[in-house]
Amino acid sequence: MQQLIECVPNFSEGNDLNKIDSIVNKIKSVEDIKILDVDPGKDTNRTVVTFVGEPNAVLDAAFEGIKEASKIIDMSNHKGTHPRIGATDVCPLIPIKNVTIEDCVKFSIELAERVGRELNIPVYLYERSAKISDRENLAVIREGEYEGLEKKIKIRSWRPDYGPALFNAFSGATVIGCREFLIAYNINLNTKDKRLATDIAFEIREQGRSKRIKNPQSSNLLDGEIVRNQDGSPVKVPGLFKDIKAIGWYVSVYNRAQISINFINYKVSSIHDVFDAVCKLAEERGIRVTGSELVGLVPKDALLLAGKHYLIKQNRTLGVIDRDIIECAIQSLGLNDVSQFNPSEKIIEYAIESNDGLMDLSSRDLISLISNSSPAPGGGSVAALAGALGAALLSMVGSLTHEKKEYLSSREKMNEIGISAQALISRLTYLVEEDTKAFNEIMKANRLPNGTAEQKRYKERKIAHANNYAIEIPLQTAKLSLKVIELSIELVKHGNPNSVTDSGVAAEVGLAGVRGACMNVLINISGSKNTEYKNLEKEIDSIIEKACTLHKKAFNYTKKMINKKK
Repeated sequence: MQQLIECVPNFSEGNDLNKIDSIVNKIKSVEDIKILDVDPGKDTNRTVVTFVGEPNAVLDAAFEGIKEASKIIDMSNHKGTHPRIGATDVCPLIPIKNVTIEDCVKFSIELAERVGRELNIPVYLYERSAKISDRENLAVIREGEYEGLEKKIKIRSWRPDYGPALFNAFSGATVIGCREFLIAYNINLNTKDKRLATDIAFEIREQGRSKRIKNPQSSNLLDGEIVRNQDGSPVKVPGLFKDIKAIGWYVSVYNRAQISINFINYKVSSIHDVFDAVCKLAEERGIRVTGSELVGLVPKDALLLAGKHYLIKQNRTLGVIDRDIIECAIQSLGLNDVSQFNPSEKIIEYAIESNDGLMDLSSRDLISLISNSSPAPGGGSVAALAGALGAALLSMVGSLTHEKKEYLSSREKMNEIGISAQALISRLTYLVEEDTKAFNEIMKANRLPNGTAEQKRYKERKIAHANNYAIEIPLQTAKLSLKVIELSIELVKHGNPNSVTDSGVAAEVGLAGVRGACMNVLINISGSKNTEYKNLEKEIDSIIEKACTLHKKAFNYTKKMINKKK
């Protein structure tokens, strides 16, 4: 599966557009990188660049940006309102898709080591990458800023994690690390009273508030008397949510107050839990939440979590497509209240989609493409598509059964099948694309030059790697399509009988997916020199035998159910 990480380097130049363009162009020069935002600030004299891509590409692009900044930004002449210690002040890596925090920590260390070694820039690791607890907080590393770095770097406890422990007067130092995705989120209130918004913000933020005795004449705790310790300091009450920062403010363009929230880690405190809590707190104060607003980009997972939360509250199935789950989140959170929320622009995974793959074609265009004289897309992609169509039928039948009051007792089972079916759809549609890519990689490897001994060795390695991948992809298709047949039997037995033929057809195309994929595995094994795959033929025979047995069972069950209706 595709891996994605985000990188948000902060460069200490916000006024000279030529220098900014030079840095951004170096980042863009790396293949498979997508720039999402370039945000220069004149007063801060700082530019924040946001880009995404697969890990290796992002690491190369980040390095190129840092390298260019180190050549053209002279920190000895830098002035700005924002704290900074170098030409590239900070360079965080953020996991987006199929990447763990632990993975990102490794990537950040790899980048830091390269920057220190090749560019001779002192590098400090921060946040989740920090090797020293005192360096987790970026503000602590920045203390003294660039102007204090010459003395600070000589202190033993402030030796950099990578690079020389020497003051680099031209480019300063750099901070690199891994952190979670930060989400900026505002909750809208039906009041202009900033103090009420602030009161609720104090309740939810991790920092909490000063304890107060409630004023009987006011619903706003800010109107109450502060409870103090014996030394006169306020008694502090922790907030409801960890990793949350929040304030209240009035927004004139919206003519209302908002609670402005920063999610430091949305996996610890979720958008929907905070939203629900604010709705309750607002009601207690005689006001209402009218909706909310996401500022900037948001990971798809954050809205999927919210959508699933509200679907569960409605007793609806979760076995539906991601966009339906996200639409539930948009409606439940009121994300269109003060501004239009466009998922294609606001959700990071959708914003970077190329929309030029096989699965982006219309059915007619895909059939037309397959029918032409090009060898790809071919049988492997069609086998994966067959499996995906079978999984789609499973999802449909599961949803139709889940909605019927006659099948309340089987809702949990239908929900599980629906979720499994959606996972199968996601993976099999990916394999539709990947099978064609695997074939193209074989063709590409075979066209490599082989004039020298080194070229021959390189070509052999590339051909072997491409052949191995062309075996692994249809093998995955076969195993997943087998799962389609297994689930179809469950739905033929326990699903809505009015949809029994849909469940039966799922088994039919599932079998096509299994056998079609297995054919591709076998033909690719015959061209492979990898001895590890020689025993794979037995596994393929076993998969086909099991698929045929299950298919026969599904077909017979389906006929039996049809005959009952006569």
